Amino acid sequence: MLIAAIVALAVGTYGFRLTGVLLRDRLELPSWLRHLLPVAAATLLAALAATSALLENGALAGVARPVGVLVGVALAWRRAPFVVVIVAAAVTAALLRLLGLP
Repeated sequence: MLIAAIVALAVGTYGFRLTGVLLRDRLELPSWLRHLLPVAAATLLAALAATSALLENGALAGVARPVGVLVGVALAWRRAPFVVVIVAAAVTAALLRLLGLP
C-alpha cells in the first residue's frame, strides 16, 4: 500500500511538472501575472520558513528555536558559509535549551 502511494505521488508530480513544460508555449499569461508569480513563490517560501521557525504542533515553539534562526539569518546576511550558518543556529538553540529556555 505504501509503495503504491509513493508511486502514485511520483507519477502525479512528474505529470504536473511535465504539463507545465508542455503548456508553457501554448498558454499566454497576462503581463501582470507573469510579474506576480515570482513574488508569490518568494512569499510562500518566506511563510513556510516563518511557520517552521516559530511554530511547533500549532503552538509557539518557545524562545530557543527563533533565536537560533535569527543567529542563522544574521550569519547568512554576513555571507558566512552554509555549514557555519547551520551549525551556529543549531548550537545556539541547543545552548539556550540547555540553559532551560523552551
